[in-house]
Amino acid sequence: MKFTLPLKSIEAVTHNVFRLRFDRPRDFRFQPGQATLIRLDRDGWRDNKHPFTMTSLPEDDELEFTIKSYPEHQGLTGQIALMKPGDKVIIGNAWGAITDSGPGVFIAGGAGVTPFVAILRRRQRDNELKGCMLIFSNTVEKDIILREEWEAMKDLNTVFTLTGEDSGTFPNRKIDGDFLDEVLEDYDRRFYVCGPPPMVDAISKILTAKGVPEDRITVEAS
Repeated sequence: MKFTLPLKSIEAVTHNVFRLRFDRPRDFRFQPGQATLIRLDRDGWRDNKHPFTMTSLPEDDELEFTIKSYPEHQGLTGQIALMKPGDKVIIGNAWGAITDSGPGVFIAGGAGVTPFVAILRRRQRDNELKGCMLIFSNTVEKDIILREEWEAMKDLNTVFTLTGEDSGTFPNRKIDGDFLDEVLEDYDRRFYVCGPPPMVDAISKILTAKGVPEDRITVEAS
């Protein structure tokens, strides 16, 4: 099934991340954490599709996407910052490996945090954030998507780290085995991992080496 949606609003979340909102079609259903393929309904762009995660909740009247724009890529993400209300997109059915399988440790790299937005928002709404931790790696501090929202979530344990800047606020370190040993009390948890493919692969191997069963590790590359 396909849906053509006119953009209702667009706003900057960070210097290169934008929140797009559309009216949610009545027949469009998804679970928190899932994504859909988006195409611009514009000549020359209808064959250019890219997966983006819904960051609204399934029951919301609006459909929200939180998208990082890469102008240098000359692709669909580069067009995001140029969109205006009334511009149309085409979306398909929802899909994705990451859905809520229970409280756990959510490990994200950059825009890989987006599948976790709706999951954690739903848990916040239902007062079920106990036992949840967000470990979020970014290049520099200004890149942190929805930082204030994460820090305001009651019962969510947040750990931020930076790989390209010594800000004095957060550790200047990659997420590796030693880092996880320091921030986790134990590995008897469920883990969700999303980010660039090399990061997802490396962290999956680390968790496996730490004794985490494969069925307690959910991964998706961004």
